[in-house]
Amino acid sequence: MTLYYDTGFILLLWGDTVSYRISEFADKCDVNKETIRYYERKGLIQEPARTKSGYRIYSEDAVNRVGFIKRMQELGFSLNEIHKLLGVVDKDEARCADMFEFVSKKAKEVQQQIKDLKRIEHMLKDLKERCPNQKELHECPIIETLIDK
Repeated sequence: MTLYYDTGFILLLWGDTVSYRISEFADKCDVNKETIRYYERKGLIQEPARTKSGYRIYSEDAVNRVGFIKRMQELGFSLNEIHKLLGVVDKDEARCADMFEFVSKKAKEVQQQIKDLKRIEHMLKDLKERCPNQKELHECPIIETLIDK
């Protein structure tokens, strides 16, 4: 194992692979260490290898996996749904058992969210057109419209 200090992280070369200790890994993933441990307990990421002294060592693949998890959460997926989707990557037959039904249901939910967001967008555009370009909020019809309701 070789230590390198680069871009603010201590990089460990584990063979030919770049690895991170939990603090550096959490920083690189923009989460806290407890989130990493929680993801491990929930099976979202594998428990990593450890050094002889017991430090967890995470790979660049794990960084990418946490990035995927975070992005899916931003898009409204629950951790249970993300765990199910990762079953495909992990080639886990149990999690993939009813994947077609899961994906079909989720696709319908996403379509409904898109419709709802388009309605909100239309409402906001309508309110924006009613509001004068002036910065004086007390004269803005948007506020009047919202107060009248």
